[in-house]
Amino acid sequence: MSQTTENTLATPVGTTLERYIMRKQAEFPFATGELSQLLRDIALAGKIVNRDVNRAGLSRITGAMGNNNVQGEAQQRLDVEANIRFIRALTNGGECCAILSEENEEIVQTGNEHGKYVVAMDPLDGSSNIDVNVSIGTIFSIYRRVSRIGGPARLEDFLQGGRAQIAAGYVLYGSSTMLVYTTGHGVVGFTYETSLGEFFLSHPAIVIPQQGPVFSCNEGNWFDYPEFVRTFLMQCKERRLTARYVGSLVADYHRNLFTGGIYLYPPTTAKPGGKLRLLYECYPLAYLIEQAGGLAVTGADVVLDVPPTADLHQRAPLFVGSAELVRELQAVAAR
Repeated sequence: MSQTTENTLATPVGTTLERYIMRKQAEFPFATGELSQLLRDIALAGKIVNRDVNRAGLSRITGAMGNNNVQGEAQQRLDVEANIRFIRALTNGGECCAILSEENEEIVQTGNEHGKYVVAMDPLDGSSNIDVNVSIGTIFSIYRRVSRIGGPARLEDFLQGGRAQIAAGYVLYGSSTMLVYTTGHGVVGFTYETSLGEFFLSHPAIVIPQQGPVFSCNEGNWFDYPEFVRTFLMQCKERRLTARYVGSLVADYHRNLFTGGIYLYPPTTAKPGGKLRLLYECYPLAYLIEQAGGLAVTGADVVLDVPPTADLHQRAPLFVGSAELVRELQAVAAR
Protein backbone atom coordinates (compact mmCIF):
# COMPACT_ATOMS: atom_id res chain seq x y z
CA MET A 1 0.00 0.00 0.00
CA SER A 2 1.39 3.40 -0.95
CA GLN A 3 2.12 6.10 1.61
CA THR A 4 -0.54 8.31 0.01
CA THR A 5 -3.18 5.59 0.36
CA GLU A 6 -2.20 4.97 3.99
CA ASN A 7 -2.47 8.69 4.78
CA THR A 8 -5.87 8.89 3.09
CA LEU A 9 -7.24 5.91 5.02
CA ALA A 10 -5.84 7.29 8.28
CA THR A 11 -7.86 10.48 7.88
CA PRO A 12 -11.16 10.17 9.74
CA VAL A 13 -14.30 10.72 7.68
CA GLY A 14 -15.91 12.79 10.41
CA THR A 15 -19.05 12.85 12.52
CA THR A 16 -22.29 12.25 10.64
CA LEU A 17 -25.46 14.13 11.50
CA GLU A 18 -27.01 10.84 12.64
CA ARG A 19 -24.18 10.13 15.08
CA TYR A 20 -24.12 13.71 16.33
CA ILE A 21 -27.86 13.70 17.03
CA MET A 22 -27.59 10.43 18.94
CA ARG A 23 -24.84 11.90 21.12
CA LYS A 24 -26.89 15.00 21.85
CA GLN A 25 -30.17 13.26 22.70
CA ALA A 26 -29.34 13.51 26.40
CA GLU A 27 -29.89 17.28 26.17
CA PHE A 28 -33.59 16.61 25.56
CA PRO A 29 -34.78 14.10 28.16
CA PHE A 30 -38.40 15.02 27.40
CA ALA A 31 -38.06 14.16 23.71
CA THR A 32 -37.19 10.44 23.98
CA GLY A 33 -35.93 10.46 20.40
CA GLU A 34 -38.81 12.23 18.64
CA LEU A 35 -36.99 15.53 18.13
CA SER A 36 -33.95 13.64 16.88
CA GLN A 37 -36.11 11.85 14.32
CA LEU A 38 -37.66 15.14 13.27
CA LEU A 39 -34.23 16.64 12.58
CA ARG A 40 -33.36 13.54 10.54
CA ASP A 41 -36.55 14.00 8.51
CA ILE A 42 -35.61 17.60 7.75
CA ALA A 43 -32.12 16.50 6.73
CA LEU A 44 -33.57 13.84 4.43
CA ALA A 45 -35.82 16.37 2.72
CA GLY A 46 -32.83 18.69 2.41
CA LYS A 47 -30.87 15.97 0.60
CA ILE A 48 -33.71 15.42 -1.86
CA VAL A 49 -34.16 19.14 -2.51
CA ASN A 50 -30.39 19.44 -2.97
CA ARG A 51 -30.64 16.80 -5.71
CA ASP A 52 -33.59 18.60 -7.32
CA VAL A 53 -31.78 21.95 -7.22
CA ASN A 54 -28.59 20.51 -8.70
CA ARG A 55 -30.36 18.98 -11.67
CA ALA A 56 -33.06 21.65 -12.05
CA GLY A 57 -31.96 22.79 -15.50
CA LEU A 58 -31.79 19.24 -16.85
CA SER A 59 -35.11 18.29 -15.27
CA ARG A 60 -36.81 21.41 -16.64
CA ILE A 61 -38.23 22.31 -13.24
CA THR A 62 -36.96 25.88 -13.26
CA GLY A 63 -39.17 28.82 -14.12
CA ALA A 64 -42.46 30.16 -12.85
CA MET A 65 -45.59 28.07 -12.43
CA GLY A 66 -47.73 30.86 -13.86
CA ASN A 67 -49.62 31.46 -10.63
CA ASN A 68 -49.03 33.13 -7.25
CA ASN A 69 -48.71 31.61 -3.80
CA VAL A 70 -50.73 32.74 -0.79
CA GLN A 71 -48.34 35.68 -0.37
CA GLY A 72 -49.22 37.05 -3.81
CA GLU A 73 -45.72 36.19 -5.06
CA ALA A 74 -44.92 34.40 -8.31
CA GLN A 75 -44.64 30.69 -7.53
CA GLN A 76 -41.64 28.87 -8.99
CA ARG A 77 -41.67 25.19 -9.94
CA LEU A 78 -38.95 24.45 -7.42
CA ASP A 79 -40.99 26.19 -4.71
CA VAL A 80 -43.71 23.62 -5.30
CA GLU A 81 -41.25 20.72 -5.52
CA ALA A 82 -39.50 21.67 -2.27
CA ASN A 83 -42.80 22.12 -0.47
CA ILE A 84 -43.90 18.64 -1.52
CA ARG A 85 -40.56 17.11 -0.51
CA PHE A 86 -40.60 18.55 3.01
CA ILE A 87 -44.26 17.81 3.64
CA ARG A 88 -43.76 14.19 2.55
CA ALA A 89 -40.64 13.71 4.67
CA LEU A 90 -42.23 15.24 7.76
CA THR A 91 -45.43 13.27 7.23
CA ASN A 92 -43.68 9.95 6.70
CA GLY A 93 -41.37 10.52 9.68
CA GLY A 94 -44.36 10.42 12.02
CA GLU A 95 -43.20 12.96 14.62
CA CYS A 96 -44.70 16.09 13.08
CA CYS A 97 -48.46 16.52 13.50
CA ALA A 98 -48.79 19.67 11.35
CA ILE A 99 -46.87 22.02 9.08
CA LEU A 100 -47.13 25.72 8.38
CA SER A 101 -45.60 26.52 4.98
CA GLU A 102 -45.15 29.70 2.99
CA GLU A 103 -46.74 27.85 0.08
CA ASN A 104 -49.96 26.88 1.87
CA GLU A 105 -52.59 29.29 3.12
CA GLU A 106 -53.78 27.02 5.93
CA ILE A 107 -52.09 24.62 8.32
CA VAL A 108 -51.22 21.28 6.69
CA GLN A 109 -52.35 18.39 8.91
CA THR A 110 -50.03 15.40 8.43
CA GLY A 111 -52.40 12.85 9.97
CA ASN A 112 -49.82 12.09 12.69
CA GLU A 113 -52.15 13.16 15.48
CA HIS A 114 -49.97 11.57 18.15
CA GLY A 115 -46.96 13.59 16.97
CA LYS A 116 -45.67 16.03 19.59
CA TYR A 117 -44.25 18.67 17.24
CA VAL A 118 -45.24 21.21 14.63
CA VAL A 119 -42.96 22.71 11.99
CA ALA A 120 -43.15 26.15 10.38
CA MET A 121 -41.08 26.52 7.20
CA ASP A 122 -40.19 28.43 4.10
CA PRO A 123 -39.43 25.40 1.90
CA LEU A 124 -37.38 27.33 -0.66
CA ASP A 125 -36.28 30.88 0.08
CA GLY A 126 -34.85 32.95 -2.77
CA SER A 127 -37.19 31.93 -5.58
CA SER A 128 -36.17 34.87 -7.76
CA ASN A 129 -32.64 33.43 -7.92
CA ILE A 130 -33.56 29.87 -8.88
CA ASP A 131 -33.32 30.37 -12.63
CA VAL A 132 -29.92 32.09 -12.46
CA ASN A 133 -28.15 29.45 -10.34
CA VAL A 134 -27.67 31.60 -7.23
CA SER A 135 -27.70 30.11 -3.72
CA ILE A 136 -31.12 29.47 -2.19
CA GLY A 137 -32.28 27.81 1.00
CA THR A 138 -34.86 26.30 3.33
CA ILE A 139 -35.77 27.86 6.69
CA PHE A 140 -37.48 25.88 9.47
CA SER A 141 -38.75 26.30 13.01
CA ILE A 142 -39.88 23.58 15.44
CA TYR A 143 -42.31 23.81 18.38
CA ARG A 144 -43.67 21.30 20.87
CA ARG A 145 -47.41 21.32 20.35
CA VAL A 146 -49.65 22.72 23.08
CA SER A 147 -52.88 21.25 21.73
CA ARG A 148 -54.21 17.86 22.81
CA ILE A 149 -52.09 14.95 21.62
CA GLY A 150 -54.27 12.52 19.71
CA GLY A 151 -56.18 15.23 17.89
CA PRO A 152 -55.38 17.60 15.01
CA ALA A 153 -52.97 20.49 15.52
CA ARG A 154 -54.52 23.86 16.21
CA LEU A 155 -53.70 27.49 15.52
CA GLU A 156 -52.23 27.99 19.00
CA ASP A 157 -49.53 25.42 18.28
CA PHE A 158 -47.96 27.88 15.83
CA LEU A 159 -48.67 31.05 17.82
CA GLN A 160 -46.54 30.33 20.90
CA GLY A 161 -44.05 33.11 20.18
CA GLY A 162 -40.40 33.08 19.17
CA ARG A 163 -39.08 32.20 22.63
CA ALA A 164 -41.03 28.93 22.59
CA GLN A 165 -39.07 27.46 19.68
CA ILE A 166 -37.16 24.33 20.61
CA ALA A 167 -35.16 24.14 17.37
CA ALA A 168 -34.64 26.21 14.25
CA GLY A 169 -32.28 26.40 11.32
CA TYR A 170 -31.81 26.43 7.60
CA VAL A 171 -30.44 24.43 4.70
CA LEU A 172 -28.29 26.37 2.23
CA TYR A 173 -28.06 25.03 -1.33
CA GLY A 174 -24.91 26.66 -2.69
CA SER A 175 -21.38 25.76 -3.74
CA SER A 176 -21.81 23.16 -1.02
CA THR A 177 -25.02 22.27 0.78
CA MET A 178 -25.09 23.00 4.50
CA LEU A 179 -27.53 22.29 7.30
CA VAL A 180 -27.17 24.82 10.12
CA TYR A 181 -29.36 24.55 13.20
CA THR A 182 -29.75 25.16 16.91
CA THR A 183 -31.64 23.33 19.61
CA GLY A 184 -30.95 26.05 22.17
CA HIS A 185 -27.44 24.81 22.93
CA GLY A 186 -25.37 26.83 20.47
CA VAL A 187 -25.26 26.62 16.68
CA VAL A 188 -23.78 23.76 14.64
CA GLY A 189 -23.24 23.31 10.92
CA PHE A 190 -23.13 20.19 8.76
CA THR A 191 -21.88 19.97 5.18
CA TYR A 192 -23.36 17.49 2.73
CA GLU A 193 -20.95 14.98 1.22
CA THR A 194 -22.67 13.96 -2.00
CA SER A 195 -20.54 10.88 -2.69
CA LEU A 196 -21.51 9.37 0.68
CA GLY A 197 -24.99 10.84 0.89
CA GLU A 198 -24.39 12.13 4.40
CA PHE A 199 -24.25 15.41 6.28
CA PHE A 200 -20.98 15.65 8.22
CA LEU A 201 -20.24 17.96 11.14
CA SER A 202 -18.08 20.74 9.71
CA HIS A 203 -18.74 23.64 12.11
CA PRO A 204 -19.20 22.39 15.70
CA ALA A 205 -19.64 25.79 17.36
CA ILE A 206 -20.65 28.71 15.14
CA VAL A 207 -20.29 32.14 16.74
CA ILE A 208 -20.94 35.35 14.82
CA PRO A 209 -18.35 38.15 15.24
CA GLN A 210 -19.67 41.03 17.37
CA GLN A 211 -18.74 43.47 14.63
CA GLY A 212 -18.52 42.91 10.90
CA PRO A 213 -17.42 44.44 7.60
CA VAL A 214 -20.65 43.87 5.63
CA PHE A 215 -24.11 45.37 5.29
CA SER A 216 -26.71 43.60 3.18
CA CYS A 217 -29.87 45.19 1.84
CA ASN A 218 -31.63 46.11 -1.39
CA GLU A 219 -30.51 49.70 -1.89
CA GLY A 220 -32.87 49.95 -4.85
CA ASN A 221 -35.54 50.67 -2.22
CA TRP A 222 -33.51 53.54 -0.73
CA PHE A 223 -36.16 56.21 -1.17
CA ASP A 224 -38.83 53.95 0.33
CA TYR A 225 -36.86 53.24 3.52
CA PRO A 226 -37.50 55.04 6.81
CA GLU A 227 -35.12 57.90 7.60
CA PHE A 228 -33.33 55.99 10.38
CA VAL A 229 -32.44 53.19 7.93
CA ARG A 230 -30.99 55.64 5.38
CA THR A 231 -29.01 57.36 8.15
CA PHE A 232 -27.59 54.04 9.35
CA LEU A 233 -26.66 52.98 5.81
CA MET A 234 -24.86 56.29 5.27
CA GLN A 235 -22.88 55.62 8.43
CA CYS A 236 -21.96 52.18 7.10
CA LYS A 237 -20.70 53.74 3.89
CA GLU A 238 -18.76 56.45 5.71
CA ARG A 239 -16.99 53.69 7.66
CA ARG A 240 -16.28 51.92 4.36
CA LEU A 241 -18.27 48.80 5.20
CA THR A 242 -18.75 46.55 2.20
CA ALA A 243 -22.14 46.21 0.50
CA ARG A 244 -23.01 42.56 -0.20
CA TYR A 245 -26.51 41.57 -1.28
CA VAL A 246 -27.41 38.31 -3.00
CA GLY A 247 -31.18 38.63 -2.78
CA SER A 248 -31.61 35.22 -1.14
CA LEU A 249 -32.24 35.69 2.58
CA VAL A 250 -30.51 32.45 3.58
CA ALA A 251 -27.43 33.20 1.47
CA ASP A 252 -26.97 36.73 2.82
CA TYR A 253 -27.68 35.60 6.38
CA HIS A 254 -25.25 32.66 6.10
CA ARG A 255 -22.39 34.84 4.84
CA ASN A 256 -22.88 37.39 7.61
CA LEU A 257 -23.13 34.65 10.24
CA PHE A 258 -19.60 33.57 9.38
CA THR A 259 -17.94 36.88 8.48
CA GLY A 260 -19.89 39.28 10.65
CA GLY A 261 -22.26 41.91 9.33
CA ILE A 262 -25.87 43.04 9.31
CA TYR A 263 -28.77 42.08 7.08
CA LEU A 264 -31.56 44.61 6.66
CA TYR A 265 -35.07 44.08 5.33
CA PRO A 266 -36.72 47.32 6.47
CA PRO A 267 -40.32 48.42 6.17
CA THR A 268 -41.08 50.42 3.05
CA THR A 269 -43.80 52.82 2.01
CA ALA A 270 -45.48 49.96 0.11
CA LYS A 271 -45.06 47.46 2.99
CA PRO A 272 -44.97 49.47 6.24
CA GLY A 273 -45.31 46.29 8.28
CA GLY A 274 -42.33 44.67 6.58
CA LYS A 275 -42.25 41.84 4.03
CA LEU A 276 -40.61 38.83 5.65
CA ARG A 277 -42.86 36.37 7.46
CA LEU A 278 -42.56 36.36 11.23
CA LEU A 279 -43.30 32.71 12.02
CA TYR A 280 -41.14 30.90 9.49
CA GLU A 281 -38.48 33.42 8.47
CA CYS A 282 -37.91 36.01 11.20
CA TYR A 283 -38.44 33.84 14.29
CA PRO A 284 -36.17 30.92 13.29
CA LEU A 285 -33.35 33.14 12.03
CA ALA A 286 -33.60 35.32 15.14
CA TYR A 287 -33.48 32.27 17.42
CA LEU A 288 -30.43 30.93 15.62
CA ILE A 289 -28.57 34.27 15.56
CA GLU A 290 -29.09 34.76 19.31
CA GLN A 291 -27.70 31.29 19.92
CA ALA A 292 -24.67 32.32 17.84
CA GLY A 293 -24.14 35.51 19.89
CA GLY A 294 -25.86 37.93 17.51
CA LEU A 295 -29.05 39.96 17.62
CA ALA A 296 -32.24 40.32 15.58
CA VAL A 297 -34.68 43.24 15.88
CA THR A 298 -37.59 44.73 13.97
CA GLY A 299 -36.31 48.22 14.79
CA ALA A 300 -37.15 49.02 18.38
CA ASP A 301 -38.26 45.49 19.31
CA VAL A 302 -36.31 42.24 19.64
CA VAL A 303 -37.74 39.83 17.06
CA LEU A 304 -38.22 36.93 19.48
CA ASP A 305 -40.30 39.18 21.75
CA VAL A 306 -42.71 40.29 19.01
CA PRO A 307 -46.09 38.70 19.80
CA PRO A 308 -47.70 36.72 16.97
CA THR A 309 -51.18 37.58 15.79
CA ALA A 310 -53.79 35.19 14.44
CA ASP A 311 -52.34 35.75 10.95
CA LEU A 312 -50.21 32.70 10.19
CA HIS A 313 -48.40 34.64 7.47
CA GLN A 314 -47.80 37.74 9.60
CA ARG A 315 -45.04 40.00 8.27
CA ALA A 316 -42.32 41.93 10.08
CA PRO A 317 -39.23 44.02 9.33
CA LEU A 318 -35.91 42.32 10.06
CA PHE A 319 -32.48 43.64 11.04
CA VAL A 320 -30.21 40.74 11.98
CA GLY A 321 -26.53 40.04 12.43
CA SER A 322 -23.56 41.07 14.56
CA ALA A 323 -24.78 42.36 17.91
CA GLU A 324 -22.81 45.61 17.90
CA LEU A 325 -23.96 46.56 14.41
CA VAL A 326 -27.60 45.82 15.25
CA ARG A 327 -27.34 47.90 18.43
CA GLU A 328 -25.89 50.77 16.41
CA LEU A 329 -28.93 50.63 14.14
CA GLN A 330 -31.23 50.61 17.18
CA ALA A 331 -29.45 53.67 18.56
CA VAL A 332 -30.07 55.52 15.30
CA ALA A 333 -33.72 54.44 15.30
CA ALA A 334 -34.17 55.72 18.86
CA ARG A 335 -33.02 59.28 18.09
